[in-house]
Amino acid sequence: MALSAYLVLAAVVFAIGLFGVITRRNTVGMLLGIELMLNAVNINFVAFGRFHGDTDGMVFTLFAISVTVAEVALGLAIVILLFRTRRTVLADHIDLLKG
Repeated sequence: MALSAYLVLAAVVFAIGLFGVITRRNTVGMLLGIELMLNAVNINFVAFGRFHGDTDGMVFTLFAISVTVAEVALGLAIVILLFRTRRTVLADHIDLLKG
């Protein structure tokens, strides 16, 4: 499989994630979109690492996955806390940080 196929796959996954973040009003859906965009970046890291014969891309992907897991856990904790206080997960109704 050529490198361009991986790049196209990553671009499609990134576009789907970006579309999800832009169009979703639900914060859980937004987190899923962000997760798709980060996975697209990981596909690029692994593809470039494989085609250049270097393992740095794969190591960096493992680091990115671990950071992503921590980010998603923290994001879900924030969403659960907001749901407990506001009884909604819609991003339009969350205005706690407005001055």
